[in-house]
Parts: sequence; C-alpha cells; structure tokens
Amino acid sequence: MSLKKTLTIAGSDTSGGAGIQADLKTFQEHGTYGMTAVTVVVTMDPDNNWSHGVYSLPVDVLKAQIKTALSTGIDAIKTGMLSTEEIIQIAGNAIAESGLDHVVVDPVMVCKGEDEVLNPGTVNAMVEFLLPKAEIVTPNLFEAGQLAGTTTPKTIEEMKTVARKIHSLGARNVVIKGGKQLEHDKAVDLFYDGTTFTLLEAEKTATHYNHGAGCTFAAAITANLANGLAVNEAVLEAKKFVSAAIANGWKLNDYVGPVMHGAKNRFDAPEITTTEV
Repeated sequence: MSLKKTLTIAGSDTSGGAGIQADLKTFQEHGTYGMTAVTVVVTMDPDNNWSHGVYSLPVDVLKAQIKTALSTGIDAIKTGMLSTEEIIQIAGNAIAESGLDHVVVDPVMVCKGEDEVLNPGTVNAMVEFLLPKAEIVTPNLFEAGQLAGTTTPKTIEEMKTVARKIHSLGARNVVIKGGKQLEHDKAVDLFYDGTTFTLLEAEKTATHYNHGAGCTFAAAITANLANGLAVNEAVLEAKKFVSAAIANGWKLNDYVGPVMHGAKNRFDAPEITTTEV
C-alpha cells in the first residue's frame, strides 16, 4: 500500500481542536499520511478565561522539520498559523523549492476568541511570499479583507470584489469562508477560479462548537488535492466534510467546543448546494 503524503506547516493547538492537530485528524480521515512542521505552540490559560499564549519555535527547528518532511516526497502542502514575517518567508521559499502545485494557504491571522492580527506585518508577507504559490487560498471574511486591503466583506457582492483582488495577487483559486457570520440565511462560502464565482451553501448549524473549522476545511482541501481531485471538487467535498464536522461539534470545556473531524465518515453529511453567481 502507498498513501499520498500531506504536510501541514502550522501551529500546534494544545487543546487539540485546531492547528496541526485538526490537520492530522483530517488527513487521516481522508486516507493520507500526514506530516507536520510546527511553527508555534498555542496554549490556553485555564486560570485566565482560556486566554491564548503563542510561542514561536526557533526558525532553525522549523527549517529542519520542513527539510525532513519534503525529503519523503510530499504530494500536497497546507500552511496555517505562520506567526512572523520570517516564518512566512521560510515557508514560501520551501514551497517554491519543492516545486509542488498542490499548495493550500490558510492565512491564519488570529487565534479563535481573539480579535487582533497576531503580527500586522504578516499580512504583507503572505501577499509577497505565499499567495503567488497558492493553488488555493482559504481566508475567512476578516482575513480576506486584510489580504485585499479592504474592509471586511459583509455581503456576497463584497466577497466577490475581494476575491477578485486576492486572485490578482497571485492565488490561482480563492475560497472565502462566509460561514454563519455572513449576512445570509445559509452557511455560505464563495469559490472563485479566476473566471467563475460559485456559492457553496449549507444549512446553518445552531452551535458554538466550531473550534478548528477553518483548519479542518483547508486540510480537507489539501487531502482531496493529494488524492487527485480537481480544485472545485476538492473544495466541494471539503465543504461537505467540515459541515458534517460542525453539525456534530461537541463541548470540550466551558470555553471551547471543537468540531468532530470524523463526522462525515460516520454520520450523514448536510446537503450542500452549488450555484454560479
């Protein structure tokens, strides 16, 4: 047996719901062999309302991890939390040297529960070193506005404008995660391939247990690409996967509830509709 190999260059979420932990669980559910290059370790303080601590690893350690993984012959790469401009440049250079086409950039800028960009300089670094190498980039509404240099989009038309801008910066495909935050009666994501806009819609799930949803979505796209799906198919199947995961999210403690990464392979997935707009 030979498995497709998927690499995540991202942060470690000590609570287990997001970051490389979510990525590895998602890779496993898709039948790929997941590897990691850890950029930062994120902790949560139970004595201070689960506030986040973000600890970057030495860059030499990151470089050694990436070198180890790439030496095995990776089929697809995903990036997640890259906390400094230097780390972003290291990841971007490694991706360029790898020659891989299947690159998914999840432009993580904040920890869930926080509302400020971890490091404002990282936005420009992402635009310079990552977007031109991305087969697909998967920002949420806030991240999309940051990458495009606009305000946060609040409508589908605003999402389309922002998607065009991000595409013009080099990403070959863009999917903006509107989710339940968008002013819409469905949980909506917008996919743009440079020519056509497609809405992916699911029923909204009344839950606060969605920790790790963004990481899980991007990791599912990565695994789908490694397994040979076209980009539009990879995104659609990932939407099904993460919608099931959100619908079956659960309470970890009083502060956070993660999605259930294996839900789609165990329960019926929510229906997803696609419409060109």
